Amino acid sequence: MLIQRRILIRRLRAFLMTAAGLLLFGYSVWPWTPFARAARPPRTIVFYGFSILGEAIDHGVFPEFQRQWRARTGEEVELVSSFAGSGTVTNQLILGVPAHLALLSLELDAQKLAEARVIAKDSWRRLPSGGVVNRTPFIILVRPGNPKAIHDFADLTRSGVEIVHPDPLTSGGANWAIVAEYGAGARGSVDPVRAGRDLLAGIWRNVVAQAASARAARTQFENGFGDALITYEQEALWDRSRGKLKAEVVYPRSTILSEHTLVRVDRNVSPKERDLVDAFERFLWSEDAQKIFVRYGFRSVQEPLNTGFARIEDPFRISDLGGWRRAKKEIVDGIWKRQVLAELKR
Repeated sequence: MLIQRRILIRRLRAFLMTAAGLLLFGYSVWPWTPFARAARPPRTIVFYGFSILGEAIDHGVFPEFQRQWRARTGEEVELVSSFAGSGTVTNQLILGVPAHLALLSLELDAQKLAEARVIAKDSWRRLPSGGVVNRTPFIILVRPGNPKAIHDFADLTRSGVEIVHPDPLTSGGANWAIVAEYGAGARGSVDPVRAGRDLLAGIWRNVVAQAASARAARTQFENGFGDALITYEQEALWDRSRGKLKAEVVYPRSTILSEHTLVRVDRNVSPKERDLVDAFERFLWSEDAQKIFVRYGFRSVQEPLNTGFARIEDPFRISDLGGWRRAKKEIVDGIWKRQVLAELKR
């Protein structure tokens, strides 16, 4: 009987030692097991963007990145996003919101972030395409049937035409619209400054409503304000693709191609998040992401993907006006704010 008890005790000890070893081994490999990967909470990318990006990012670009990341790593990833006027987003970043990446309507806002030391000076220019992720020209939306016979920016200066416009104090789109209006008048003129100023003044004489962002201005127009809205082509194309466009699109003979700038807020990116943020940043310039942007109405920085868009007779870019620093100083502040608004007593 005693011998049997000793044998039983030895077997029990051996079992316990084996079980302990298995538990120790299981603990050592646990983080890499498929079950553990599924059980771990997903990592998060925090992304801010200007107003018209919401659908493209939330329902197009990010879900595809999420799918590819899961297939490559087995890891789930989530997006926390926020969209507003580009000026509003810029102020939020300066105030300290925890965004990892932000896609701004214009490079001028990236420059403001650098001046506020939120990002490094010219850091976006080291990204592909100088930081530009996509483009869209500025167009005019008019009521069905085009009852005011608006065919170009010059037609917006006529008496009796009422215009809805985003607010340049908060909207990147509004700043693009101002340089589009000025540039359309200036190009090809023997006196470009005078011609640009006159077209700008004529248009703003007829502005009857403003909104904080391009998307908010679009809502005003849809609610019955004005005869025309100056906005991004993307807004019209995306609604048209879903059968929701209740307006007609007018392409000015000459207009600007807005270029949208990505910034990375490195102070908000922890070491454990860096690989994920790096991957999403790169993905934005991939052919897969660029095709999705095109599907949502943006023009790609990869020109061969831009099939099916309307032709613009005389497109131009901000570089043709000396870049955003010069355009802000000479056109937005110098002509629109100090001359046009002063003349109109606004």
